Amino acid sequence: MKIAINARFLQAGKLEGLGWYTFELCKRWVETHPQDEFVLIYDRPQDHFLISAPNVVSRVIGPKARHFFSFWYWFDVQVPKILQQHQVDVFFSPDNFLSLTTPVPSVLTTHDIAHFHFPAQVALVHRPYYWWFVPKFLRKAKKILALTEFGKMDLIQHYQVPPEKIVVVPNGTREIFQPLPLAVQEQVKTQFSQGYDYFFFLGAIHPRKNLIGLIRAYEKFRVKTSAPVKLLIAGKLAWQVAEINQIHAQSPYKDDIVFLGYVAEEVSAQLMASALALCYLSFFEGFGLPVLEALCTDTPVITSNTSSLPEVAGEAALLVDPHDTEAIALAMQRIWAEPALRIELIEKGRQQRQHFSWDEAAAKIYVVLESVANKNRIP
Repeated sequence: MKIAINARFLQAGKLEGLGWYTFELCKRWVETHPQDEFVLIYDRPQDHFLISAPNVVSRVIGPKARHFFSFWYWFDVQVPKILQQHQVDVFFSPDNFLSLTTPVPSVLTTHDIAHFHFPAQVALVHRPYYWWFVPKFLRKAKKILALTEFGKMDLIQHYQVPPEKIVVVPNGTREIFQPLPLAVQEQVKTQFSQGYDYFFFLGAIHPRKNLIGLIRAYEKFRVKTSAPVKLLIAGKLAWQVAEINQIHAQSPYKDDIVFLGYVAEEVSAQLMASALALCYLSFFEGFGLPVLEALCTDTPVITSNTSSLPEVAGEAALLVDPHDTEAIALAMQRIWAEPALRIELIEKGRQQRQHFSWDEAAAKIYVVLESVANKNRIP
């Protein structure tokens, strides 16, 4: 089987969410299916290719697909040329976008439809693109991968996608997210929080992540308890962050609320494993990978009772209304004051994390690719 893959987020040294998703799947397919040929299509030159093997062909073809016209040109003009040249059996796009012009059958991963629920948080220039093209992508794809049952139902409800067209395949988590010995945790706290316990947030910083609500809840926690617990926030500034910065600057606890910026994955894993709890109070997620990463590091979780997050967390988290800062502050207080609760959540997390595996995800998606390719072949 010849499988072409949209690899535009496989950027060496710059892997983030979509890049890691692509990497974790591709490296497993290449290793476990040496009889297949994998054509990885990039939209920019690479210093080196992260996925390289005898059964991998790497093709670089511009332009960089980063705005409306370049999206269209790359997917609908350039990509079909590559697919035709290599006579591929199936095209896999792991990043919500698809070629509408190729006759090659396609499989699409739709990570979420946040653009539908929060259109004001989409750049004005991009809104018509989502409005016009997303329904076409969903119709074009032979199969659609959703990360959760919530994500599947969201597609059915808002885009009328036939249920039989959607396959739910949860993410796994990277092996670097592991529990740390207590001595190492103390070293991490010495380096990042002056030796104090801390609550932790990991993710891109923009309004949907509810950092304002988290800061307000943290302030209430400090008033209620006077506990010398810090709040560490790791992640790059994404968009619409002016109000978040203002709230932080005006907080009476601003010196204990530390914005770390983007941190390398090794550091983020250490910070996660050393935290008193992960506080992930997003308004909407298609999956919410930091929640799973916390479960894998034996870190208690406080997260939202909305969208996909209860599905990922299961019974291994304190679920709260992300709009209710009093409820969030109370959950923080419970985590800080109740060691037995922390132990209980950690034990439940060890059970919950068993439901998520990149090996299983790769195997399940490969079956989908194979079925789509076989249906297209002429007997």
